[in-house]
Amino acid sequence: MSSLNKGAAKVEVRLRWDPSPLGAPPSDLDIIAATYRAAAPHGEPAYLVHFDSRSPDGTITLNRDSKNGKGLGDDEVMTLELDRLSPDYSRVLVGIAIQQGGGHLTFADIANPVVRLNEGYNKLSETDFAPVATSTAATVAEFVRDGSSAWRFRAVLRGFDADPDTFARTMGA
Repeated sequence: MSSLNKGAAKVEVRLRWDPSPLGAPPSDLDIIAATYRAAAPHGEPAYLVHFDSRSPDGTITLNRDSKNGKGLGDDEVMTLELDRLSPDYSRVLVGIAIQQGGGHLTFADIANPVVRLNEGYNKLSETDFAPVATSTAATVAEFVRDGSSAWRFRAVLRGFDADPDTFARTMGA
């Protein structure tokens, strides 16, 4: 028998920030999704989705990628089709990392960063990174399968002082 408890199904992660001031190196933020197997829900992820990759089954995709925050609307958009994700996976974390090519940048150094998570027209969460202003990366959301196989959303804001590669490997610890 299937459950009538739907949980989260298709979620969009929307990230925006203002471009760097004239003469400053461009600020580049990236959305990263980390998936974890039911047998190992913490530690190193089973796979990552970010600016240069996608999920093996196409359930998590980066639809828009900006390297400088220029343009209208959201600078980066990632779609998570949790309802299509294999039952082998029980946890998905979403994080934001700042590329460190132009020196050590924190969220305090980025002009007006905001991340919003929506499911359809419903806003799940929104943050401006003020509580983790001195961090170079942060987790912003956790999705966990419950006993009925429905995905539960939890807003998490945990800052890290790590480069994007280290953050991606350790964000689920």
